[in-house]
Amino acid sequence: MRGVEPVSTLNGTQARTVPVWQGRVRMRVLSKGAGPNLVFFHGPWGLHWTPFLDALAQHFTVHAPEHPGTSPGANDDIYNLDGLWDLILCYDELLEGLSLDGAAFVGHSFGAMVACELAAAYPRRAGRLALIDPIGLWRDDAPVTNWMMLDPKELPGHVFRDSTSAGAKLLFAQPEDDAARVAAQVGLTWAMGATGKFIWPIPDKGLKKRIHRVKAPTLLIWGEQDRFLDRALAQQSIDRCDQGRVEYLPGASHWVHHEKPDRVAKLILDFFA
Repeated sequence: MRGVEPVSTLNGTQARTVPVWQGRVRMRVLSKGAGPNLVFFHGPWGLHWTPFLDALAQHFTVHAPEHPGTSPGANDDIYNLDGLWDLILCYDELLEGLSLDGAAFVGHSFGAMVACELAAAYPRRAGRLALIDPIGLWRDDAPVTNWMMLDPKELPGHVFRDSTSAGAKLLFAQPEDDAARVAAQVGLTWAMGATGKFIWPIPDKGLKKRIHRVKAPTLLIWGEQDRFLDRALAQQSIDRCDQGRVEYLPGASHWVHHEKPDRVAKLILDFFA
């Protein structure tokens, strides 16, 4: 693996790009804070540094990698990865390059699945796990809604309980400038495609056969009004974890850490303490 590129600053965070996969995949990592290491794995709509991560950074050194193919100037890198195992190996190489062992893992949605798969494949990597509305398990009687097949106008109402909230406006921004609006839409679509290739056509890639290997104590945080995931999947997830518990948050949907950032951050900090 080639060396890590020099650190720069980006919106109050430190940004560095780490080449992995023999230099064919470049992953930008945003870092902030002081204290024990925490790795945040974002969901299928790209990385957004929000007050939730700032709250975690008051107690941890938060490292938030951008999913392969979503970093500026590195979109085509995603074509160098063929399947989920390629992706997990890339993340392992990333953590190796950053000298991160035994870090706390926090993941959301698709990112929670990646965090769990990584913890199952390399148990030493994860000291503790917090999974926010994770995908990765499947029930035929409670299928996961495929967000890539939704009408774009319906997506905000699935991701957020209130599609007019500040979080919804951040994620689904519609700038007045035509060029900026098109760029935002293209970026969002590309992020869904770059993550979606690893879970298509359904997000069931065998995690149920591997999750028993997760040794880290695990906290599940679940928005009670999640329109993508049935609550039965939360219980199925926690039943398969040796050291796990689940917290249900009323008044929140799939992006619960944006809808209730203070509450979710406190749950995680208390659990990691």
